Amino acid sequence: MSEKPIFSYVQPEEKTGYLLWQVTMRWQLQMNQQLRSVGITLTQFSLMAGLYWLGQQGEVVTQQRLADYANTDKMMTSKVLQTLERKGMVERFSHRQDGRAKQLQLTLSGKTLLRQANAVVEQVDAAFFGPVQSNAVLLNQLLCRLMQ
Repeated sequence: MSEKPIFSYVQPEEKTGYLLWQVTMRWQLQMNQQLRSVGITLTQFSLMAGLYWLGQQGEVVTQQRLADYANTDKMMTSKVLQTLERKGMVERFSHRQDGRAKQLQLTLSGKTLLRQANAVVEQVDAAFFGPVQSNAVLLNQLLCRLMQ
């Protein structure tokens, strides 16, 4: 008696989720390898960038707000921010209206590092997404639709 196949497809490359996972893992690996040259990880860069963008919008940024914005786990966000604080890249202090909340701010050193790291990120993105650059607008539109 023949066992019924587990999957309804022949190759994993037929599934969008598998392909997205593989592309994401390769992109993250390349980012982390290159960001090592400036001394941070992709997660650290992403949280610093999120903090920068929220600050540019005039928001008082708390750890919770940053975690929500970055779609990251609250506990992991806190641990990464502790590391960034020890490195002198981020300041955390009590929120004026809510003593339980931690307000965040990039330091001058943090902004300098973020600028350096962003140059690395842009280089990696240009190389990584180069093969689909002619379809970048469509790709971005489709990814934004999936995020909604």
